[in-house]
Amino acid sequence: MLQIDLWKRILIWATVAVGLGLALPNLFYPRVEQHNDAVAAIEQSGETPERLAQSAGWPDFLPSGLVNLGLDLRGGAHLLAEVKVEDVYASRLEALWPDVRDVLRPERATVGTIRLQESDPGELRVSISQPEGMERALQLVRGLAQPVASLSGSVSNDLTVRADGSDIVVTLSEAEQIATDERTMQQSLEIIRRRIDEVGTREPTIQRQGSDRILIQVPGIGSAAELKEIIGTTAQLTFQPVVGRTDDADARAGVGNEILPYLDQDGYVILEQAPVVTGDELVDAQPAFDQNGRPAVNFRFNPAGARDFGDYTAANVGNPFAIVLDNEVLSDPVIQSHIPGGSGIITGNFTVEESTQLAVLLRAGALPAGMDFLEERTIGPELGQDSIEAGRIATIIAFVAVLVFMGLSYGLFGLFANTALIINIGLIFGLLSLIGATLTLPGIAGIVLTVGMAVDANVLIFERIREELKTAKGPARAIELGYEKALSAILDANITTFITATILFVMGSGPVRGFAITLGLGILTSVFTAIFVTRLLIVMWFERRRPKTIEV
Repeated sequence: MLQIDLWKRILIWATVAVGLGLALPNLFYPRVEQHNDAVAAIEQSGETPERLAQSAGWPDFLPSGLVNLGLDLRGGAHLLAEVKVEDVYASRLEALWPDVRDVLRPERATVGTIRLQESDPGELRVSISQPEGMERALQLVRGLAQPVASLSGSVSNDLTVRADGSDIVVTLSEAEQIATDERTMQQSLEIIRRRIDEVGTREPTIQRQGSDRILIQVPGIGSAAELKEIIGTTAQLTFQPVVGRTDDADARAGVGNEILPYLDQDGYVILEQAPVVTGDELVDAQPAFDQNGRPAVNFRFNPAGARDFGDYTAANVGNPFAIVLDNEVLSDPVIQSHIPGGSGIITGNFTVEESTQLAVLLRAGALPAGMDFLEERTIGPELGQDSIEAGRIATIIAFVAVLVFMGLSYGLFGLFANTALIINIGLIFGLLSLIGATLTLPGIAGIVLTVGMAVDANVLIFERIREELKTAKGPARAIELGYEKALSAILDANITTFITATILFVMGSGPVRGFAITLGLGILTSVFTAIFVTRLLIVMWFERRRPKTIEV
């Protein structure tokens, strides 16, 4: 008999109601978006009359999830950046000089005087005055190497050490360069993501492309220049020993040293290039005020950084050391006493906004290497609105065409299918809102394709019902057999398409993923509405009218 249990009916309509309820906020997009932003601002910074008024624009008891609009629909900024991974090699070798010096010092009787030499990029060159001690020196320096696993699974050292006359030349091994490149890219991706998240942008796209490039797309931001300013601020913090001070920017710093300007006063400071501690070892930074009530930044190191910082201050009481931010000296105070615990304060001529921004950048971390921006593009909100309008028109045309076709082809049954199709579109947007998906132009194309595919299952069912009616079976039996015999074909067609959508999502990126998400969700909702919703509508009509004959 053609019947559906009561609990199944309740479950079907409950699913439809929940899906349409989740999709409802998208009909009032600006109001709900304003409500969500106000709620987030209240949670972060507290209540204001303006925020309370904005949050009251949408009832709290209703769902407030929205389908996020992608870059091509909302407008925003697009950047393609190339990470200069070679910079990391130089920084790594510069930081190695104190270790090489310390390991050779006890052997001065054998190796003689140890001097840092001018080096080519990507290598560290150290001379010894007694070449006959070269073998011993090489042995000691090679002891600094650490094992590193290569892609093939073999283990090799991270340093290559060789002799060049009276010089010891240290370079990174090929396996270490590959591992360094990978770490640099992963760290750059994470830091860029943190910085953009700190600004509060919605649904950015940050993806690695190739071996050394990063694609960055941020909807809703004003321009590519603004995005570059957020990303390009390195906030590279170091604590370096002070060698001396000078008023001459062209003064000779000496090998292993550098000359950097003060941030907010005239003059220059000669520093050792190898830092005592770097910002990489910071675990927290918060805006604060110093003892004079001026804006400052409190910081705290991890255990390793706290140990190095404490050891250095204990051994250098009475000596100055410099706090350097992005190659500018914030201050160079004299160490008054041992500073244990790994915490301190950065002072300077900051405003409250500057100290807050500095704390944000320090928490996000320093970019491990510089970046060249190969491509930058700003998509204005007007162009995004044009894209939305074009997508809306395309969807409406496809939608109306399918409704007319089904109505003319299948009459009353076509109207049932059209009702299910309308519900289907609502369920798609409900699911997109639930998972917080980002809708792009390719995503709209996936919805348009879904509109056409959504009635495919109904066409199979209705044609099968027609075949069963020709065998002189009653209308109830014909409808029942139509659904039973069409089910396998419906599942086969949609499962294969769903597999294709899954492959596109896993293997693709950006626009391809946007298309795959809407296509995959559309398949799920289409099958649900065709097999359950349309059938329930037909059963409810049949129970009410009890027709002796039906025309499909």
